[in-house]
Amino acid sequence: MRFISVLILLSITAIAPDNVLCGEDVTEIRYPSSADESQQPAMFFNPKSDDPVPLIVALHTWSGDYKQDSHKDIQQWCIQKGWAYIHPNFRGPNFRPQATGSELVVKDIVSAVDYAKQTANIDPTSIYLVGTSGGGYTSLVMAGHHPEIWAGVSAWVPISDLTAWYHQCKRANRSYYKNIVASCGGVPGSSVEVDKEYQKRSPLTFLANAKDVKLHLNAGIRDGHDGSVPISHSLLAFNEVAATEDRLSADEIAYFDKEVKVPASLTQSLSDPSYGSKQPLFRRTSGNATVTIFDGRHELISEAAIAWIESLHEHQHRNGE
Repeated sequence: MRFISVLILLSITAIAPDNVLCGEDVTEIRYPSSADESQQPAMFFNPKSDDPVPLIVALHTWSGDYKQDSHKDIQQWCIQKGWAYIHPNFRGPNFRPQATGSELVVKDIVSAVDYAKQTANIDPTSIYLVGTSGGGYTSLVMAGHHPEIWAGVSAWVPISDLTAWYHQCKRANRSYYKNIVASCGGVPGSSVEVDKEYQKRSPLTFLANAKDVKLHLNAGIRDGHDGSVPISHSLLAFNEVAATEDRLSADEIAYFDKEVKVPASLTQSLSDPSYGSKQPLFRRTSGNATVTIFDGRHELISEAAIAWIESLHEHQHRNGE
């Protein structure tokens, strides 16, 4: 498999004129998208290294855009490490059909990676993808559509099934359900065409393609209660790429969601310093995928994402992968 050294971040530091890159600065750039030949915005850091460097691609949240700073810790880490990063817009907030896991979104992100490779000295075996919430959702979309690109994908509190999330948000009166309707053209079940939109924009439809991708799935145990995305989305995403014997049952997933705790039969004693005070409560690995349920809510733990990416990168290069 061909890997790409790119890590796309959802952050912004300094803004320079379009297509002007500053050695130590994050700059605002425009790049051509293969989707429609439009010029798409992104924040970009080019370390201007003589040696090939990894690339981190960070993806903004559901309601965010390319100027969002929710991944600022990862951004700063990239600058300190001398890694490249790009934080694309991919059609902005998920309020309309052009966004929300569309074909335009997929091609915009691939084109952002291509721009970074053409502009900076990128190691094509070390391209990493990071996203939180709506960015986690889009990270899983990209893992399913283009598994050949990513050396690793770290998805935090992601949405994996738009139909399920529509109903969950509607019941909880979270306005995101209106965004989903606007993006997909109607409520689930209103027509065959609408249901196809929900399906083709949902990561679960394509995630089986990502079984060869290193996947890092994370959710806070209280999400869906103190937060907008039930942890069933992360657990079901894991099931799509896990071996049959490693999958969680429907009853186990329902217990996680309803009771906001780990089923007694799945309790573990875990310790991971990178999660700080929000320690893992449940973790399972199958093949290339690991899912972690931690003691938190709808959030990213930057230190844990960084630690996973750094450890994965070191392992891959130590073993010549």
